[in-house]
Parts: sequence; structure tokens; C-alpha cells
Amino acid sequence: MCSVDLQLQFDTCRSATPHIVYKTCYYLFVFSSSDRLNMDGPSRPNPCSLQSRMAPSVGTKIGRLTIDDRPEMCQSDCQCDSQGEVKIKSKRFGRGAVESGLTHECGVFGAIGTGEWPTQVDVGQVICLGLVALQHRGQESAGIVTSEGKSARTFNSHKGMGLINNIFNDEAMKKLKGNLGIGHTRYSTSAASEEVNCQPFVVHTAHGALAVAHNGELVNCSSLRKMVLGRGVGLSTHSDSELITQALCLNPPEGETNGPDWPARINHLMRLAPLSYSLVIMLKDKIYAVRDPYGNRPLCLGKILPLGSSYVYKESSAQHAEVLLNGCAKNGIDDKAEGWVVSSESCGFLSIGARYVREVLPGEIIEMSRHGIRTMDVVERPESKQQAFCIFEYVYFARADSIFEGQMVYSARLQCGRMLARESPIDADIVSSVPESGTAAAHGYARQSGIPFMEVLCKNRYVGRTFIQPSTRLRQLGVAKKFGALSENVRGKRIVLIDDSIVRGNTIGPIIKLLRDAGAAEVHIRIASPPLKFPCYMGINIPTREELIANKMDTFKLAEHVGADSLEYLSVEGLVSAIHYNMKATPSDGVGGHCTACLTGDYPGGLPEDVDW
Repeated sequence: MCSVDLQLQFDTCRSATPHIVYKTCYYLFVFSSSDRLNMDGPSRPNPCSLQSRMAPSVGTKIGRLTIDDRPEMCQSDCQCDSQGEVKIKSKRFGRGAVESGLTHECGVFGAIGTGEWPTQVDVGQVICLGLVALQHRGQESAGIVTSEGKSARTFNSHKGMGLINNIFNDEAMKKLKGNLGIGHTRYSTSAASEEVNCQPFVVHTAHGALAVAHNGELVNCSSLRKMVLGRGVGLSTHSDSELITQALCLNPPEGETNGPDWPARINHLMRLAPLSYSLVIMLKDKIYAVRDPYGNRPLCLGKILPLGSSYVYKESSAQHAEVLLNGCAKNGIDDKAEGWVVSSESCGFLSIGARYVREVLPGEIIEMSRHGIRTMDVVERPESKQQAFCIFEYVYFARADSIFEGQMVYSARLQCGRMLARESPIDADIVSSVPESGTAAAHGYARQSGIPFMEVLCKNRYVGRTFIQPSTRLRQLGVAKKFGALSENVRGKRIVLIDDSIVRGNTIGPIIKLLRDAGAAEVHIRIASPPLKFPCYMGINIPTREELIANKMDTFKLAEHVGADSLEYLSVEGLVSAIHYNMKATPSDGVGGHCTACLTGDYPGGLPEDVDW
């Protein structure tokens, strides 16, 4: 049976037949409508100074999630041991069994028109194009939910499995009318790849419909799930994104007087679950953009400008200072907005007529409405903790034209290549890359070493990204189909081949063989990131230590295993130094810190010991 407070909270739970109230609640909660560059590069890092520049600090004792961190509703039947360590074994059990490679689970996007409604902005199309720009973050499923801002009862929604362009055809887009909306593209980490797990999730409450799209993975999912279930709420999936949606529907501890206080509810959720997420939450006529207090997952704001607004370079140095705002063109930002957008990355803004404004701050809750945007609250992290932005966004996940922390991802990758050349030089004839994420680092390596860059691999762009395929066998077949060798550039050459990372070592070997078959004299592998040694439980699929090749072989054995003449990684110190080189903020300011857990084992929220890794 639903408890009394839940019957008041969710009018859709009521039933004339008391004994089926809970069953009704269970199904309606998961409602989903189908109708609706200094050229010299960074200097070699001083390892002694690294400790003050990383977050969390090297050598800092790793904290553990304790029983005090659990929600109040966590009772004796939850899976917390007597020392208070949260068990998340059941959530991640078997996660590495069918997944392969390195994957990020999703991207989120939101858009709202400003001024008089109906807006002149085609919100549905803007979101669709925004999701296309985020397609690299997930290729399993996608969804868009829009609102016309009139009825609190109905949203227009369309979701499906597959790529954006296959899901959102003309017929689907005609249904997505509205003045505001949110979208999501997904790769699963915490729940199976099934249509029931497609986002955004939509629930119906006594106060109207609510839609949520989530990027990340809740660290304390098990205890939060037990709290929600303890309130009589049914969950139809194992997705922590649905769990977030249901938790938002609970009254905050301080209560509410004049209707729902959504910022207070969001604040309550953020205190219950400090890691890891970026959220877009849509009500009838508002969108809330939310980033976790550690800033682990990215989220940024953009402004839709009137047609005709464009960037014009200003020559004078005084004016030039006004041109850049957090690393982006300020020209046009002061124009009246036609709308606002929020996105996991800024890479799609220019294609929809928007300009990057700034990042959503760690812990910030931003309200977006027809009147503009405003910060409603900022949830602070513990005083001893620094920001912990995922460093692998720079290394691998983000598109090269996205902006993080005041710098373009391409620039950071270029500096990684420079640092790699300083740390691991080699005599060679040409430098090349495994396209495309290794290309920027390869250019940096070439510039620093003085060895010319030349393409050696031709990519078949009609084969999907191999890291996202569901088994090792399919992934290796994908490698065979994905690349061809440019034999005229390869024959007789000593090649330095730059790649962004090695996870399991399945793909680099076939590539080396391809180059040798094309006549390469030597193939030296240089990896523009440190060895991956630890799993991630904050939204990236690095499932078990045993499956990570760096835990099985050192660089000499790995080079022999994959058929390379030599193989070297960028050091952790080198990566951090390269990322910080062009940043606009420093970790000493409490921002600009990075999560290096997958490289060092230092987790920003502490590591539960009872995990099957």
C-alpha cells in the first residue's frame, strides 16, 4: 500500500480499489508517452610539486563511505556492514562480463525559448541537433521530451533504441512541439541496454509531470534505492536515473507550504547523493540544470542568439580582453537571447546558433525559464575536498571542439602530446595517430619532437566506434573493418603511433599488424595518457582490475604482446601538468581539481571496500 503522504504527493497513485493502490503506483511512476598554445609547450612537471596540484591529493588517505553518509531511511535491512561501509557489489556484479573497452554512459541537453510563447525557436529541432553533437557519448538509445508550457499534465515524448538520426524521423519530430524540452543520449552503465531504460524518465505527480535526464552514476545507489523503496515507491528498472527521478518526488525534510519547492528538493537529493551526476530536470515551464558538488561530470550553458549575430574579432588588446569569456567568443553574448541551452558539452552550440557562456559550477542549481536563467542554490562539498572533474573527459570522451575550464579540449590534448614527446622521445621518420581521438596529441608530439606528422591510417567512417560494441569478438571484428593503411606513407618508415589510451589491449595489436603488413619498418606506440589500473564507479565503464591490461603487463611485455617495437605511457604528472597548462583556474582556488581515480586509485568520495573489483 502507498503511505498517506505518497497518496497526497502522487495523485496518480489513488485508486477506488484500495488493494491495488501500490500496483497502480508502480506502473504509473515509470510513465513514458510515445505520443507525444605557447609553442614551447608545458615544461616537464616537477613530481614534488604535483601533490598540491591534484585533486584528490596524492598520498591523502582515501576515505570510505560511512554509515553517517547514508540517507536517514536506510534501515537495518540495507546492505551496509557493521563498520558502515556501503556495499555496491550487487549494483556492479557482472558489469564487465559483456562490456568491452572504455565507455561513457550518456549526454544530456536542454533548451528553452525566452520572451513570449510560442517561441520562434524550434525547440525540438534544437535538442535533436544538440544530441547529434553528443552522439559520441552514447549510441545505444536516445529520447526527447518537450512541453508547451501550458499543461502540467502532459509532455510530448519520443524515445528509442539506436542512433539519433534513426530514432527522430520527420513523423517523430512533428510530435515534439513545445517551448522547452530536454534530451538524452545513452550508453548503459548501471542498467541493461533496453528500451525501458531510455531517458528522459517521466513521472506524473500531484503537481504535474516531471522529466529527468541524467549523466553519471550514483555512488551510493544501493542505500538511496532502499530509502525510496522504503517510502512505498515502486521502481521498474535498475537505472539510477529512474531512482533520481523518484527521489525528486519526495518532500524535503524541512517540508513545503505553498506547493512544491523544487530547488529544495534538488538540494535534498544532492545532499543524499553527492556523486556523480549532471542533471536536466523539466517541469511544465522550467528547466533546472544541476551539477554534482564535486563537478565530476561536465555541464555548460549556452545562449541562443538572434539570426545575424556573429563573432567579429577585435584588434586592440583592451578590446581583445573583452572578446574571450571563459575561453569563448564574447561578441554577441550581450545581445538579447532568443533562448538558452544546457549541454554536457559545448561542441554543438555553434551549429544551433548558440554561444558558449559558461560552465555550470560544481553544486550549482540553475533555473531556466522564459525570463532567462538564475542560480537558485549552490550545494557545497566538504571543506577538505577539491573539485574532481573527470580527467578522462580531456583524454578521451569529449569532442575536441568542446570547452572545459576555459580551454578547448583540442588544446589540452595537444599539450599532452608535447609532454609525451618530452617524457618518451624516440628516433623515427614520422609521427602519426590512431584517428581520431589520438590526432591532437600526435600533432603535439610532432611539434615538440620535430618529427613530421603524416597520416598512416585511413578510417572507414561508416563503422561505429569499436569501444561501444557489446563483446570483445565484435569489437575485434570492428577493428578489422574500421581502418586501412596508407601504404605509400608507411612503407619503409619508422613510425611513432600515438593513441589516447589502452584499456584491454585488444585493438592496438591488429592496427600494428596492419601497418607492418603495409611495410612499416618499425612501429613505436606512445599513449597520451597514463595506464588505466583502477575501475570507475562514477559513470565510466571500467569494470574490473583484472580486465585492464596495465595490471597484467608492464610496458615491455605489453609491447611484445601487441607486436610493437616499444611502448610508453604519459605519466600521471605529465597528464596533470598538460591539462593545467592552459586552464583559467587553479586547484588552489578550490576549482580546477581533477579526478584521477582510474589512474591512481584515489577516489574523490572514498572507496567502499566491499566491492567485487
